[in-house]
Amino acid sequence: MNYADRMSVFGESIFTTLAKMRYQRSAEGKEVIDLSIGAPNIPPALRIREIISKEALDPKNYVYAITDLTDLQNAVAAWYARRYGVKIDAQNEVSSLLGSQEGLSHLALTLINPGDIVLVQDPCYPIFRDGPLLAGADVHYMPLLKENDYLIDFEAIDEEVAKKAKLMVVSYPNNPTCAIANDDFYHRLIAFAKKYDIIVLHDNAYSELLYTTPGHSFLEYEGAKDVGLEFNSLSKTYGLAGARIGFAIGRKDLIDEIKVLKSNLDYGMFLPIQKAAIEAITGDQRCVEETRNAYRHRRDLLVDGCQAIGWNIEKPLGTMFVWAKIPDHYQDAESFTYDLFNKTGVLVVPGNAFGTHGEGYVRMALVQDDETIKHALEVMDASGIFQSH
Repeated sequence: MNYADRMSVFGESIFTTLAKMRYQRSAEGKEVIDLSIGAPNIPPALRIREIISKEALDPKNYVYAITDLTDLQNAVAAWYARRYGVKIDAQNEVSSLLGSQEGLSHLALTLINPGDIVLVQDPCYPIFRDGPLLAGADVHYMPLLKENDYLIDFEAIDEEVAKKAKLMVVSYPNNPTCAIANDDFYHRLIAFAKKYDIIVLHDNAYSELLYTTPGHSFLEYEGAKDVGLEFNSLSKTYGLAGARIGFAIGRKDLIDEIKVLKSNLDYGMFLPIQKAAIEAITGDQRCVEETRNAYRHRRDLLVDGCQAIGWNIEKPLGTMFVWAKIPDHYQDAESFTYDLFNKTGVLVVPGNAFGTHGEGYVRMALVQDDETIKHALEVMDASGIFQSH
């Protein structure tokens, strides 16, 4: 069988590789402590689950949704007005997504012709590059360096590349580096996009998981809707990862194209899920603070514990991850990842899985309860990996 050439952009996903490692070790009867995949273990608030349960029992909700409920569009507009102070045209500047992953994989299909240049952060969440690659894009990487606080250095982008670029994919708070962008960064981002006529896609999945200051929306900044749009997600904030609820919000012509594409690819979001989304973003928001506090507590437990056993890593200011520099006596992230797993059963993601500039780091997800994190610290300490060499 000769498969489509576009499939050549994919190797085996690092998460598939890690899943095989996890399965093999478990099959051998050995313990696995999984800090690799960012799959939330904090469930949605009861009020949200009750809506899904109630609406799923209604036989009228099993028709094709086709389009978003007007109530959902209005709820998103009200959410952005209340939370970010951003005025949204509910009917023309909002489209639901079957999770941000779906939108990230399909947006490039509405914008990119084969050979068009797309600017992507390095390191980045894999779909940021894979979506454009599927559309035939020529992907150019923007290094995120520790000395720049993992912010894009616009002056380092080749001017000829910038002149030809059509789309720029940006995400803060950032996965995997946990970096936070400030106001000045967003002003410079918008100015850069306007100068070179580049569309900006800003992924904002973690704005509610900041531990020192409230998160922002890209759309809060003057001129943002002139140059692009933002994706937001209910996966982490409201524990709805498996329900696949995301939104594209911003410039009308871009939203129009997304809606046209989706009308030819799917028949809309399951109506009980739409109604659960409405409940999530319009109901009692104490669950958001509870979720943020839970991740903050896990961050402190893990990072403080790692420092105590000799793994000197920095405490992130946001997201549900920890971006950790590997010990100095390891040459690369993969060798450290495999050694850590073989000796302790603790599974993390090597940083180079997110791009070449992720080398030297690993990402850990704060997706285990307190007792599991404490146990992970105990077995890592007992392994001797972090003792002075």
